[in-house]
Amino acid sequence: MSQQTMTQSPVGSGGAPKPELTPRPSFWNAVGIVAKREIITRSLSKSFIISTIVTLAIILAVMVLMPRIGDWMSGGPDTVAVVGEAEPVVAGIADGAEIQVLADDAAARQAVIDETVDVAVVPDDASPVGVKLYSLDDIPTDWLQMLSVSPTVELLDTDAANPGVLYLIALGFGIVWMMAAITFGMSIATSVVEEKQTRIVEILLATVSARSLLTGKIVGNSAAALVQILLIVGTIFLGLAINGDQLPTMNLTMPIIWFVVLFLVGFVMIASMYAAAAALVSRQEDLANVQQPIMWLVMLPYFAIIFAFNNPLALQVMSYIPFSAPVAVPMRVFTGQHEVWEPFLSLGILLATTGAIIWLAARIYENALLRTGKPVKWKDAIKSEA
Repeated sequence: MSQQTMTQSPVGSGGAPKPELTPRPSFWNAVGIVAKREIITRSLSKSFIISTIVTLAIILAVMVLMPRIGDWMSGGPDTVAVVGEAEPVVAGIADGAEIQVLADDAAARQAVIDETVDVAVVPDDASPVGVKLYSLDDIPTDWLQMLSVSPTVELLDTDAANPGVLYLIALGFGIVWMMAAITFGMSIATSVVEEKQTRIVEILLATVSARSLLTGKIVGNSAAALVQILLIVGTIFLGLAINGDQLPTMNLTMPIIWFVVLFLVGFVMIASMYAAAAALVSRQEDLANVQQPIMWLVMLPYFAIIFAFNNPLALQVMSYIPFSAPVAVPMRVFTGQHEVWEPFLSLGILLATTGAIIWLAARIYENALLRTGKPVKWKDAIKSEA
C-alpha cells in the first residue's frame, strides 16, 4: 500500500491543478489520532457516562450501607431488661444494646409482654449459666449465643483475614476484571466490525496503516478503561473513609495497586484478542461466535476466584496464568501468602504473554481487515496476507 496520498494544489500558471503528494502521518501520530477518537467516542457516549455514574453510586452505597444493614434489618439495637445479678452479666456482652434495670422478675416479664423491651434477662439458680431469658414470641438466638457457655478461643494468626471479608474482596476484584474487560473489549470488537461493514476501514487504511489503527484502538480503550478503574478505586477508598473503623482499609492499598497494574497489562492483551477476532468477520451477526472463546477466558478467572478465594495453592497457580493473574495476585498480596518476588514474576509472565498476543493479533488484524464476505478462519488469517 502506498505511503503517500494524492491531494490537489492551487491552480498553476497553465490553469490545471498541480497534484502533490502528502506524506502519511507517522506511526505514533496516527496512533494518537485514532486513540483520541476512541477516547472521545467512548468517554462522551451517554451509555458510558450513565453506566459509570450508576456503577460508582452502587459501589459507594454498598460500601457505606453494608455495615449498617444488619441493624436496619433487625430494627436497630436491642432493648434488654435486667434484674439484680443479671445486670453485670448483660453489661459485659450487650454491645450497643439499651439496658433497662428493673426491680424484680415480675416487672421484667411484664416489660416483655408490654413490648417495652425486646428481651429480659433475670437471675435463675437452676440454669447452668445462672440466668433465664424472657422473650415474647420467638427464641432470641443472638442472646442465646451471647449467654451460652463456651471454651475460650485464642487465634494464633492474628493477621488472618475474616473469610467473609476475604470473599467480598475476591468478589470485587473478579467482577471489576470481568465486567471491564468484556465491556471495553466488546466495544473494540463492535467498532472494528462497523468499520468493515460500512467500508470506512478502506478509507482509513488509505491514510494510516493497519497496525497504527489497531494500536490506537487499544491505547484509546485502555485509557478509558483505566480511568473507569481509577474512579472505582477512588470510590472504594471514599466508602472506607466514610465508614472509618467500621470498614478499615485492611491493607488494601497494595493489593489495589497491583490490581490496577495487572489489569492495565491484561486489558491490552484482551483488547488485542477482541480486535483480531472482530477483524475475521464482516457482520455484527457473526461477531458473537468469534468472541465467545475470549469471553470464556475472561469469565473463567472470575468463577475460579469465587470458588478458590481461600485456597493458597489454587491462588498460586492462578497467579502464573496470564488470564487470571489480575485477580489472583492481588488476593495473594492481601493475604500475605506470597514471596516478595512472586508478583513481579507474575507481571513478567503477563507482559511476555501480552507481547506475543499483540504480535499475533496484529498479523491477524492486518491480514483479515479488508476481507469481506464469509468469516475468515484464524489459521488463514495467520498464514496469508490480505
